[in-house]
Amino acid sequence: MDNSTQPIGLFDSGIGGTSIWKEIHALLPYEDSIYLADTRNAPYGQRSKQEIIDLSFKNTDFLLAQGCKIIVVACNTATTNAIDELRAAYDVPFIGIEPAIRPAAIHTKTNTIGILATQGTLSSELFSKAISGFNNIKIIEQVGRNLVTLIEGGKLQSDEMHDLLVQYLKPMIDANIDHLVLGCSHYPYLIPQIRKILPDTVTIIDSGQAVARQTRQVLNSHNLLNDSAHTGTQVFYTNANPTVLEDILENKYTVLQEDF
Repeated sequence: MDNSTQPIGLFDSGIGGTSIWKEIHALLPYEDSIYLADTRNAPYGQRSKQEIIDLSFKNTDFLLAQGCKIIVVACNTATTNAIDELRAAYDVPFIGIEPAIRPAAIHTKTNTIGILATQGTLSSELFSKAISGFNNIKIIEQVGRNLVTLIEGGKLQSDEMHDLLVQYLKPMIDANIDHLVLGCSHYPYLIPQIRKILPDTVTIIDSGQAVARQTRQVLNSHNLLNDSAHTGTQVFYTNANPTVLEDILENKYTVLQEDF
């Protein structure tokens, strides 16, 4: 059976994973996709591991019921807490998102890098393994408390957001980081503000393009690439007020509200 024309499924705790979706859509414009924003349960970073696993299974079941051929866990917290369980339970390929520690650690000149992520990501076993090979690098970890809540609340450009970013980034600047790793799919939407706070010498790294390339590679290896010449259909679901998701998509796509 040829499943190549089935959609790519993506889920996140809200709108943040659209930063991943945008990179995948740019690289694979002929693919259909279904994006699920579990906004009602955001932020995942403040939930227990078991809660995150349960929510990830719920989201995956929803996407598979829509016929998705691959699942992109477009959420760092869900990936670092649930990806192993998901891969063990389902037959479809899964793409996860992990903080891009390796490129930062390899290219640092000051031997000091920063990572801004949720508590759920920083406290996960997968993150612990990711940093274990870089004992010679100083890693400044910072929990981005309330950043996701503000983004989901439509307060991306608020004074409160600016004040929190200054508070979180100043210790990293003082420690002389030269790379900042964004460990949450919501955070790329903060890059313009972060750039104004950080020195020009600091490189900001997010995982979007790498995840898109990995998605293409996995689809190709499973003979699931859609070879259509027509631009794909993009469908978005949320279980909360669709306004913020519509805004982040610049009102180019219809957002369906579902109780999942």
